[in-house]
Amino acid sequence: MSRIGKSVIHAGLETLYFTGGYRLARPFLAGVGTILTFHRVRPALPDGFQPNSSLEITPEFLDEVIGRLSGAGFDLVTLNEMHRRLVEQDFGRRFIALTFDDGYRDNRDFALPILQRHGAPATLYLPSSFAEGTGELWWIELERAIAASDSIEVMLDGEMRRFDTATDSAKDEAFTTIYWSLRSLPDEQDMRRICRELAVAAGVDAAGICREICMDWDEIAAFAADPLITIGAHTDTHIQVAKASADVARREMEAGAARIEERLGARPKHFAYPVGDPSSAGPRDFALAADLGFLTATTTRPGVLFPEHSGHLTALPRISVNGSFQRFRHLDVLLSGAPTALLNRFKRVDAA
Repeated sequence: MSRIGKSVIHAGLETLYFTGGYRLARPFLAGVGTILTFHRVRPALPDGFQPNSSLEITPEFLDEVIGRLSGAGFDLVTLNEMHRRLVEQDFGRRFIALTFDDGYRDNRDFALPILQRHGAPATLYLPSSFAEGTGELWWIELERAIAASDSIEVMLDGEMRRFDTATDSAKDEAFTTIYWSLRSLPDEQDMRRICRELAVAAGVDAAGICREICMDWDEIAAFAADPLITIGAHTDTHIQVAKASADVARREMEAGAARIEERLGARPKHFAYPVGDPSSAGPRDFALAADLGFLTATTTRPGVLFPEHSGHLTALPRISVNGSFQRFRHLDVLLSGAPTALLNRFKRVDAA
């Protein structure tokens, strides 16, 4: 996300908060519950170049979020309980389901003690290749390639582009341009290949990133042994399923769940689409998740839950707790449903 994009979002959230508009909207737009998305949880780093900071929050912020949600009267529920409430239309109290994507080791080191202190259940969506230590975290590869370079060359849209990456601001601009250009490629393997080549050229140990920052199977098993933790599936290799053929998408979704069952002894009932925006998961994939027997499947399409989502259990929206906006008032505004209602043009269900 560019600095301009962050500024626009920040201004919108601040305006809704300080004008009180979100309070007026809440009775009409807040829905019956919300699924929150987290990725990494670790202490803040001093580095100036942190392009993936939107995927990180501090332990202190997570602690504040959970404490204030509980204090505000939300029920913190498992995905099984969320599923029950949606199916049975049991909406006496608003609820929050906490979800973490990918299986980062800092989830164990920093997030789990906070969850335990609050007695808050959470789901970890796990790509099985990440636990194997073979996963490609291409967004980290790209970040580290740029961080290690004073200039970088990459083929974008059929043209060799050279980027100055000598300063933090120049690195930010290069990352944003390259990232979104690669995300637009129809073949995800091209995107992964380019990130891997950039990392290798910059002297980055791309193959070691997964083992460095993600839990292995033994760590996952210990993590999952806590009764607060549910393990969900997240494909095998963290692919954007909408960019794959139906056969490949089905195979990835099934293989990830089967490997989790093999290693942990229980088949996951819940699934999350990697990346999860409309370009990464669509109606075909929602149908695949249902056909594979998942009770629920979550996207990253922003939104709160409404009773109508009981008919779209494999196309559920989530709200990302963005590390670039670590203010509880911003989350309070998002939970009101006002920003996402505006974004979705007041359409309650986005499953197209």
